Amino acid sequence: MSVVPQELVHSAPMLDVLRDEQASSAVRLLAAAFDGPDELAALAAVHGLGAVLDDEADAVLSRLLSHPRTFLREHAAWVLQSRLPRFDAIDRLVEVVAVGGFSGMVAQRTLENWGRPAGEHVTAALIRILAEVQDPRVRARVVETLGLVGSESAGRTIRRIALDPHESLAARVRAVAALGDRHGDMAAAEAIESLRTGDGELAAVARLAAADLALVSGAVPADDEPGLRIAQLFLHADIDRRLSRAGAGDNGGVATLLVRLGDALAAQPGVGRVLTISRGTPEHALAALTSSEKHVLAAVPLLGPAVHAVEAWPARVAVRRGIRRLLRTHHVNVIHLRMAEVGSLAAAEVAAEMGIPVVFTLAPDPHTTIDALQRAGGLRPDNFGSVDEREHYWFRARLVQRLAAGAEHVVLFPRPQVARDLKVLTGIDIDGDASRYSVVAEGIDLQVSLAASAELSDPAGSPALTELEALVASLPPERHGLPLAMSVGRLHRVKGMATLVQAWARDPALRERCNLLIIGGDLADPSPDERDQLELIAQVLREHPDAASGLLIPGHRPNDVVARWLAAAHSGRTPLIGAGGVYVCSSLKEEFGLALLEALAAGLVVVGPDAGGPPTYIEHGVTGMLARTSDPAELAVAFLAALDLATLPTSARVARARHRISDGLTVESMAGTLTGIYTSVTAQEARS
Repeated sequence: MSVVPQELVHSAPMLDVLRDEQASSAVRLLAAAFDGPDELAALAAVHGLGAVLDDEADAVLSRLLSHPRTFLREHAAWVLQSRLPRFDAIDRLVEVVAVGGFSGMVAQRTLENWGRPAGEHVTAALIRILAEVQDPRVRARVVETLGLVGSESAGRTIRRIALDPHESLAARVRAVAALGDRHGDMAAAEAIESLRTGDGELAAVARLAAADLALVSGAVPADDEPGLRIAQLFLHADIDRRLSRAGAGDNGGVATLLVRLGDALAAQPGVGRVLTISRGTPEHALAALTSSEKHVLAAVPLLGPAVHAVEAWPARVAVRRGIRRLLRTHHVNVIHLRMAEVGSLAAAEVAAEMGIPVVFTLAPDPHTTIDALQRAGGLRPDNFGSVDEREHYWFRARLVQRLAAGAEHVVLFPRPQVARDLKVLTGIDIDGDASRYSVVAEGIDLQVSLAASAELSDPAGSPALTELEALVASLPPERHGLPLAMSVGRLHRVKGMATLVQAWARDPALRERCNLLIIGGDLADPSPDERDQLELIAQVLREHPDAASGLLIPGHRPNDVVARWLAAAHSGRTPLIGAGGVYVCSSLKEEFGLALLEALAAGLVVVGPDAGGPPTYIEHGVTGMLARTSDPAELAVAFLAALDLATLPTSARVARARHRISDGLTVESMAGTLTGIYTSVTAQEARS
């Protein structure tokens, strides 16, 4: 089996260090791949150049920064990060920064590294472009990069921009944020003091910079306060206590998990404080600095307009400052990272800088997605670079390896063959040092599901149930009384909602037996991924217009509302909703599947993927059906079988499913296991 992630792991850096004639020959050979049709080979050639210690290789990498292929510019900027500064590359890197996006972030990291040995040269290049451009967005990116350079001339320039009322707000905000890094610079402190009073984003960022320089303090724990202080991070979520944004945009099951898990961790003996860190405004970030709650929902301001996860990489510098501020203020002992995204990238840098041990949850992501796309023909050598421009698969796959290698302890999801899968997909051998790895199942708050089921017998009902009944009542009368098939999650291609609609819509037997309710997505302001999924669903309905009469897509709902709807789908709501509903997960991949667990807890028969975590808790043919859910035909067969299973007597099945959840799949169980890991890791750190 050919799996792309293994090529990423093994193909690019396999050249030995070459010199003289051999090096020149290798450079020519690698350079020949840049303009060829095989984009994967072209990317491998760029990283191959990184193994050639030769000035000619550096010159080729520098010229690649101006190549018409964006993915080659991006990877050249990445490879140059580990090379010595090269003057002809500095101006080109600055131009890449000015363009922005993921490539700009990568170029910015290289300039930051080069800013130490070649600070004045980097500063001069950045100041030159500031003199040439007026676009506020470009100026903001350049100013932010200038703030990473420690030279005196860089400090003078960002101070001037911070105080200039004629400068754009975006550039001033980034200049003020950068002044918070200028420890010992009295002029920087004076500038911040002059800006931190008043209202608005600039003043709020100035107050955050004042906290960075220890010009202000808050009601936070003393460093010797008893109890473990834990941070957990999921940057791409709008987290609140009600989980009101669950299922919208990037707010997936992880956001729900971390709120519930944070509460459960805070209740564990020996835990003093838990920080659940996500994105938010500067005002929310300020509030977190003075919070005395045991479980703090803490915000990191990304600065600038709101963006979705795939577009957030350029916020690395702002994210790093925000995370550093929170970890320092709350004297965090250990931080848990979970995925290869900009938050984990920035947090790992901060943890290394501050000597804070990291626990990392290792999952084959994006590796499983790459494998599935390769098998389906959607990812090939001739289009890998173009896809990588959008998804950053190569960078994320390498980031997973780095995070796993650098963590003090690695947490794994339960999988039927976890060691084999990780070795095949990621190249990581967990058998080599078993003491560094622990399998920890995720968990749900079972009481939420039980309370939702109990509420069904209340004659007064609830607003959530009234809303569900109104939705079903909007369907044609002939659709009333049918069971509900439900699916909950983000409208994202990995979740496969369009595949589910296709499987249901084109099978008359499925359409006649149930209505389909898909919960998720921000319909008022859809992200690019949400728009794509909605258009794919619309295309299915154009091909099967009769299916529209039984399809409901109301958008995202808070987690407690979803719990009530799941319970109603199981028991029914006469006369509108028939009993015997099912839950269908059509994900391309599912590392664990919290929504599936919640559906099982509600009493529903479920359909889940036959790979990843679901086979560890779904009993095929008993509590649900396992299938290759990315295949519409296979999904339809499992869907029908689940409807058949739901017609059988339910009490024993429901009791069996709930017993499985209570036996190690609750959030309380997860919190207890993780607290033991955190305690062990911090004890090891103290001994060292």
